[in-house]
Amino acid sequence: MTAKRRMFGVSWGGLLRNGLAAAMLLMASGVAQAAGQVKVTVVASGLETPWSLAFLPDGRMLVTERPGRMRIVSQQGEVSAPIAGVPDVYARGQGGLLDVVLSPAYASDHTIFFSFAQPEQSGARTAVARAVLDSDGLSLSELKVIFAQNEAPSGGHHWGSRLVFGRDGNLFVTLGDRYSFRDRAQDLGSHMGKIVRIRPDGSVPPDNPFVGKAGALPEIWSYGHRNVQGAALHPVTGVLWAHEHGPQGGDEINEILPGRNYGWPVITYGREYVVGTRIGEGTERADVESPRHQWTPSIAPSGMSFYTGDVYPGWKGNLFVGALKFRLLARMSEKGGKVREVERLLTDFGRRIRDVRQGPDGKLWLLEETEGSVLRLDPAD
Repeated sequence: MTAKRRMFGVSWGGLLRNGLAAAMLLMASGVAQAAGQVKVTVVASGLETPWSLAFLPDGRMLVTERPGRMRIVSQQGEVSAPIAGVPDVYARGQGGLLDVVLSPAYASDHTIFFSFAQPEQSGARTAVARAVLDSDGLSLSELKVIFAQNEAPSGGHHWGSRLVFGRDGNLFVTLGDRYSFRDRAQDLGSHMGKIVRIRPDGSVPPDNPFVGKAGALPEIWSYGHRNVQGAALHPVTGVLWAHEHGPQGGDEINEILPGRNYGWPVITYGREYVVGTRIGEGTERADVESPRHQWTPSIAPSGMSFYTGDVYPGWKGNLFVGALKFRLLARMSEKGGKVREVERLLTDFGRRIRDVRQGPDGKLWLLEETEGSVLRLDPAD
C-alpha cells in the first residue's frame, strides 16, 4: 500500500484556566491515505501518551493521558486544561491513567468510570474508580475506587485496563498478568491475567460463573489472559470480544465467554522474548478456548471497535484494531465467529495507534502515541 501526504492548515489558539496555559486549539494536519476510502485528519496534538477517549453527549471527547491527566477535547481540536480531582497514579513503565468510559446513565448521573495503576507501598495494582464529572468546570467529585486487584507487585508492565459496559449494565474490567507473574493467570484466587465483571458500585453480579466456587474469586468472568488492551461488545450478540498482547507471536482476538480458560501461559502461540523458545505445552487443548484470530509475529494490538456506521462503504460490521509495534490500523472481517484480517490501513502514517472508537458522527476516531494526537478518519475525496 502506498500513501500520499497532503497537509492542510494549522491554526493555534489557547485559553487560560486556573492559571495554566493548558488548552490548545490544534487544528493540525490532514493526511490522505491511499487506502482508497479514507484520509486521516489530525484534530488535536500535543497530548502526552494519550491512552483512551470517550465521547460526551455533546460530541466532545474525554481523553486520558497516561502520566495522570484527563482532558476534554472538542471536535474542533480545543484541548482543555487538566481536569481536577484525578487521583495519584503509578506512572511508570506502562502504568498510569488508562481507560475511561461513561456511565450508561451519563445523561442523568454525569458519572464516569476510569482505570489506573494505583500506587501502593509494595508497588501498584490495576484499579477502577467512578466519579461525577463537571465537564464545564473541569473537575471530578464523589470519587470512589470500586475495584482493585488483590495484589500490588512491583514492576511497570501488563496492566490490562480496558473497561466495557455490558448490555445488562455490568462492567467488564480487563486485568493484565503483570508480566513477571504470568503463572497466576491460571490461578482463580488471583486477579492477574483475568477479566472480571462487576456492578457499577463494585459488587459482584450473582450470575458470575465462579460465584460460590471454593478457591475462586467471584468477580472473575474469564481467565488465562496475558494483557488485554482492547475490548468491545459484539454489535449483534452483545458478547464481549477482546484482544491481548502475546510475547513474540500469539497476539489474540477472543470471544470472551463466562468461566472459560483462554490458556495463557500454558496454551499459547507465543515464544519467549530472549531465546525464542515456545511457551507452555502447545497451541491447543480441549479445555481451552482457541483464539478467533492470532498474529505471529506480534503487531502489539491496542484499542478495538466494531464498526456499525455507514460512512465507509463496505466496512459495516468490521472489527478495527490498532497496533503499537506495527503502527497501523487492522481491518478485520468477522462473520459467525470467524475472523480474518482484510486490510492494513495507515501503514505509511507511522504512528502507534493506542485507541479506536466510533464517534457519534459515524466516523472512526483514533488516539496515537507517537505525536500525542487525536485522529479522525474521513472518507477520501
